[in-house]
Order: sequence, then structure tokens, then C-alpha cells
Amino acid sequence: MLGFSKVRQDGSHEHYQMMARGHMRTVTVDCPKAPFSHDLVHSMARQAGLKQSEFYAASNGMMPSPWP
Repeated sequence: MLGFSKVRQDGSHEHYQMMARGHMRTVTVDCPKAPFSHDLVHSMARQAGLKQSEFYAASNGMMPSPWP
């Protein structure tokens, strides 16, 4: 939903990147940990340059403003 593209995988960790809010953002996802804990979601949101509420909203189909 946010437009990140998978760039590589290191073992179970997948890495996604995009230019967002003026910065190159890389988000690391440890896929076997799904469903993700509150702490992991917080970390992914921070890596994406989003507030946690924006990250959750995007997962429900609502784009953060302004984005990217």
C-alpha cells in the first residue's frame, strides 16, 4: 500500500525500500515473526518514517498525508 519494493532477502529478513518524505527508507521485515508484535510494528513504522498510527492506517487502506 505504501509503495515499498522488496530489494533483497537475508535469511528470514526481507528488506523493502522507497524514497519517502525526502529520504531513502529501508524497512526490514522478519517474516517468520508474523503476526508481528507491537514492538516489531513500531520498529517497521519508524524505519518507514511514519507514526505508528499512520502505519496501521496504511494497513487498512488509508494513505498517510502527505505521502510519499
